[in-house]
Amino acid sequence: MKKTRVRFAPSPTGLLHVGNARTALYNWLFARKTGGEFLLRIEDTDVERSEVAYEAQLIEDLRWLGLNWDEGPLGAGEHSGEAGLVGPYRQSERLAIYAEHTAKLLVEGKAYRCFCTPEQLEADRALAISEHRPQVYVGRCRTIDPKISARRAEAGESFAVRLKIGTEPLRFHDIVRGAVEFAAETVSDPILVRASKGGGESVPVYNYVVAVDDALMGITHVIRGDDHISNTPKQVAIYEAFGWPVPEFAHLSTILGEDRERLSKRHGATSIATFREMGYLPEALANYLALLGWGAEDGKSETFTLPELTGVFSLERVTPSPAIFSFEKLNWLNRHYLKLAAPERVTELSWRYFSDHLPPHDSASPEVRSWFTKLLALTLPAVDRLDQLPNKAAVVFGFDVAAAGSDPENRAVLSSETASSVLGEFAARVRTCSDQITPELFKCWMNDIKSATGAKGKDLFHPVRIALTGSHSGPEFDKLLPLIEEGAALNLGVMDVRERVRQFTEG
Repeated sequence: MKKTRVRFAPSPTGLLHVGNARTALYNWLFARKTGGEFLLRIEDTDVERSEVAYEAQLIEDLRWLGLNWDEGPLGAGEHSGEAGLVGPYRQSERLAIYAEHTAKLLVEGKAYRCFCTPEQLEADRALAISEHRPQVYVGRCRTIDPKISARRAEAGESFAVRLKIGTEPLRFHDIVRGAVEFAAETVSDPILVRASKGGGESVPVYNYVVAVDDALMGITHVIRGDDHISNTPKQVAIYEAFGWPVPEFAHLSTILGEDRERLSKRHGATSIATFREMGYLPEALANYLALLGWGAEDGKSETFTLPELTGVFSLERVTPSPAIFSFEKLNWLNRHYLKLAAPERVTELSWRYFSDHLPPHDSASPEVRSWFTKLLALTLPAVDRLDQLPNKAAVVFGFDVAAAGSDPENRAVLSSETASSVLGEFAARVRTCSDQITPELFKCWMNDIKSATGAKGKDLFHPVRIALTGSHSGPEFDKLLPLIEEGAALNLGVMDVRERVRQFTEG
């Protein structure tokens, strides 16, 4: 059997989004499952919109997700040269290859020059619309004698190159959707190379360069989004014109938001870089992307590492139905992987979100690292992603005393005589204490205050919690107090217990 070869071929015209990332993942999984090869090809012929920075970012995103490739370009901005077996792997470096193949089609009479002006083509489209006919090329230049065509081109007349489409239907097999067929007349004679503008170089179009690249790179399976289905018959026609075998196709369903509209920025994060910045783990995102259109054979398993996915993935289990992107499901998976992650890794990943309070990670003392690990133990179970940690940890660093005192719910708690007595007793003990305020000491104080005031339960603890945290609910005191006191001692911008009580009672 021929070795499986698949490719991921993004355009460096923007950030890598979840739809393309899922396509890359499915290609990678299929290659690894079948013992094949995964290629990365950069489709950068759109010179005006392509940027080296986008290419660098998408390469970084793929590596972050754990999707390594067997063949592909060198570093972003570097020339591919002859890297790999069938390079170069940037389309901008393959223009001579496309020109050579275009000349071959013209010589063999399988393609022809089209001298129609934009005005003529627009008039043809308008007439077709008015007569309720398909908007396809009328074939005006198809019968021009090749010798006359060549002389007009040599004279400097602008032209495009079109492929001659026969009368037979264009067929291909789609692993996800089965047999697919397009009538030849619906495809018309597609443009392979656009007419040059202002004497510049002619530009080969997407469908042409993709088909040439896939054939020359030995791609056996083309796995991509279903928005490419309408492109496929044109590419099949190009394969057939050159006498190349047609690859297998697998067109993946569209990803929708929970409102059943196409996923976009208005639904929230859509780029891999943004998910990374928000503090999602790559294993969580890769796991979730795999579930967008594919399901395990047992119909219920949902948590898979990349090695586990490699063992169970198959294109036959990919559904043609649209996939619904659920942040709730992604958050659930991220919490799952955060629990499994090594504490040292979580500490390093979380550190940057606290840059206002912590020194650089590499220069932090063991005491600061130890303190931060304890802070994460307190706050990590309460978040979906790492960028939520500072908000959850804010109470450790301090709070707005004035806002806490004016909060309606807090005022209701503090309005009773019992609350006033409890706060007075607690403040007196804090002011006269010269020792470290430990959880054990705090418990002794609260027992004494209970006896002195008769308060218990919420009436006892809520006034003290408000004075220490600005809220009547929050983390357990035996975990919170040591973090506050130790953080203050380490000069991490933490307001200590004494200062909290002083400001709250005197404010």
